[in-house]
This record gives sequence, C-alpha cells and structure tokens, in this order.
Amino acid sequence: MWERLEIEGFVVLAEELHFGRTAERLGVSRARVSQTIQRLERRVGAPLFERTSRRVRLTELGRRLLEDVGPAYRRIGDGLERARAAARGVEGVLTVGYLGGAAGEFVMEVIGAFARRHPGIDVRIHETQVASMFEPLRGGGAQVLVTQFPVEEEDLVRGPVVLRVPRMLAVPANHVLARRESVGVEDLARDRVFACTGHVPGYWQEWLAPSVTPGGRVVERGRSAATLAETLAMVGAGQGISPVGADVAAHSAPPGVVFVPFVDAEPLEYGLVWRAGGDSARVRAFAAVAVERARGWNREWAEPPTAAVGAGAAAGRDR
Repeated sequence: MWERLEIEGFVVLAEELHFGRTAERLGVSRARVSQTIQRLERRVGAPLFERTSRRVRLTELGRRLLEDVGPAYRRIGDGLERARAAARGVEGVLTVGYLGGAAGEFVMEVIGAFARRHPGIDVRIHETQVASMFEPLRGGGAQVLVTQFPVEEEDLVRGPVVLRVPRMLAVPANHVLARRESVGVEDLARDRVFACTGHVPGYWQEWLAPSVTPGGRVVERGRSAATLAETLAMVGAGQGISPVGADVAAHSAPPGVVFVPFVDAEPLEYGLVWRAGGDSARVRAFAAVAVERARGWNREWAEPPTAAVGAGAAAGRDR
C-alpha cells in the first residue's frame, strides 16, 4: 500500500519539477523528498522522473501515473478543505479587487481553484484603477485586494506577495532608448516620466519611478495619467516615458511604443491587502489559495524579459 507522502510527493514534484520547491511545499527536507520518490519508483518498478543536474521531468510512465492519480489526489485535498471550511463556517460572499492586467489574470485563476475548494463562498470581482487603488477596500467594494506594492497605509494590512514581475521601460518608438537592449534607473532622467492622477501615495509613485536617480540626477515628472491605457497612449504620442511591468509588454501592443528591460531595477511586486481587522476566514482562505497558485506564476517570469515593440511602431529620428 502506498504511503500518503509518496502520493503527495509524487504529485507535487510532478507539478513543480524541482526538488527544493517540492520540499518547501510539503514542509520536509529535500533529502526526504528524494528518498520518498526513490521508494515509490522501487514500488512501481521503473523510473517516474528523469533527473539531470539542470532539470527534472516526468518519464512517459510518470506522465501516465500522474493522469491516473493526480485528479483523485486533488479531489481528496479539495474535499478535506471543504470539510475544514464547513467546520470553520467559511461561507458567504467574498469580493476580490485587483489592479492591473497581471493581477486580474492571476485573480481569475485563483478564483477557479478557490471555488472548487469553497463552493459555499460566492466570489465576486472588482477592478480598480491606480487613481483610486485603495477605494474598494475603504468604501466596502472589496474585502481583499490584489494590488501593486508597496502599501504603507495605517488602516490597511499588507498580506503576502503573490507576484513578482520584472520591470521594463515604455518609451516612444523613435526614442534613443528604444534602440537599446536594456536600460538602467539612471536613464529615467533622460526624459519626462509620467505621474499618476488621483489618490496615489507619494511613496508608491516614488517606488515605481524615483524622483532622483541613485547617481543624483533629477527625474522630471511629466503629465499625469489615471490609467495604464492613458499612459501608454501618451508614450506612443512621444510625450514621455514610464516604467511598467513585463506583463504589460507581454499583453499590450500599443502603436508607437517600445518596451525595454531594466538591468538594475527591482521587480514589481503584487500582493494581497485587506482592511485592518478584516482578515476574516474567507480572506484567509483566499490568501492561502493565492499563495499556492503564485508558485507557477512566478516561474513564468524567471527568465529576463527582452525588448518588445508595440504594433505599428516605426523607426524615426532619435529624440
């Protein structure tokens, strides 16, 4: 008879394809994971994973075994979680807010997994904009928000980070920086950087684009924008530049805009935020699923981004 850790270890390693991350998820040592998989392979009579110094991947036999046991394993886990939720009284309505495309896609994936585990909770979504990023929490429109950090508000609680996205610089297609393979924070002083309209904390704007570079050069603030679409439209019109996440470059193709990766800027972080005193059982349950689903999302951004050109961008004279 298989042991619980053998099944769990196999399924989690098949998802992560990394012994370290598997050990972290299971709360055991890396050696324990390796020993467990070896024991399982002896029971089966053949290797389930191909292991090299660079990667781990399923064998054909391992893929077939995952197809057989994976769904059952997840149904058992979801059933146990639903039982725990019922015991805790986790039910009702949960409204989840989000800021930005990456956060929106992530929230939809989390909601799918969350709904399977907590069918008694009616999950609703609420999109917000930079100009009023915290209003859904303070106005009661959302109980938890997935938004871009930093968040340093006395009445709000900063929860776990769930996304880390490399930072890129959106520049006009005819800009001198558009021909570069990468840029640095010092390059922000080479043009006007768009400011944010609305109730945007100064510390948040400063983290996105500092007013002074590490070398002491002043970064000029340009026109204000209330939405990302407005910002990119003005970049395409040649009115300035703006730091954005690599997810924006991956999903947007505005005319006349080129996205150039930073080599020295910290990635943008997205995390969960809720009102002080508002960490209900529903919010805690959602946060747990979000942290679990975040592992796969952050692996997507493990490789450094490359420069991307928006649709319709044409070369012009250097600015």
